[in-house]
Amino acid sequence: MQAITDGIYYQNAYAGVTIGAVITSGGTLLIDSPLLPEQARSWKSVLLTQSRGTHRLLVNLDEHIDRTLGNRYLDFPILTHKKTAEVFENRATVFKGFNYDTGSEWEKYPEIIGSRWTQPSITFDDHLHLHWGSSEIHLNHRPGPTPGAIWVEIPDEQIVFIGDTVVENQPPFLENADIPAWLESLSLLRSRAYSNYTIISGRSGTITIDVVREQHAFLKSLLGRLETLAKRKSTPEDTKRMVPALLTKIKYPYKFEGFYSKRLAHGLHQYYLNHYSPMEIDQEE
Repeated sequence: MQAITDGIYYQNAYAGVTIGAVITSGGTLLIDSPLLPEQARSWKSVLLTQSRGTHRLLVNLDEHIDRTLGNRYLDFPILTHKKTAEVFENRATVFKGFNYDTGSEWEKYPEIIGSRWTQPSITFDDHLHLHWGSSEIHLNHRPGPTPGAIWVEIPDEQIVFIGDTVVENQPPFLENADIPAWLESLSLLRSRAYSNYTIISGRSGTITIDVVREQHAFLKSLLGRLETLAKRKSTPEDTKRMVPALLTKIKYPYKFEGFYSKRLAHGLHQYYLNHYSPMEIDQEE
């Protein structure tokens, strides 16, 4: 567990995503869940020994399986964006792990198949402020990686948890993305408003503003390539040819090449299917 400042922590040693915690005089706010049951219980135990106040809340920064399947083992009330909650509502009661080869962390741990989902109990649309102790906690809708992606911000401490808005040394998740909205969120993150913030990525821990700029450049270039494919009336299957060239733009350990290739191939196919194929069909009709 890494302390950012007094009462604010992140942990990137567990399976799944980088998780966080904000402990105030009013209570304890958890940011995302460890993927494995034993790690979730250990995380909860560590934090409860330091907790103050009576409030308990778990925030999911989006609906990705890697950060939400472990929710039930933390047993806190869950808060998400309204659009994230809608995804939960459409899930089966039990996680069956049908969709392999997406390049998600959960695919490395087949023992989690059969886990039960826990539904969010609190949702919001745009902004939500928590007044717990001396520092306010701001939850802001920042779409891009998913329609319901959010950031958790502690303005007084100049700290922001951004989920999958930026991932370092690995390809982003594109399956449920909106790249134009994502670019807007990245432009905000690299603006003067966040110039002095400590930025916590949901996959990489603390990151620099240079990494934010690299993510923006990568996605902007990717969007241009996808637009070109659409103008050529290419099919979703054609996006697979983009993978090798895109991977050369990312610095990652060679041992993950196959895993990250699957992530990009799956994400590109689904993104193109979601954003371009319906348009082409309508034009042909």
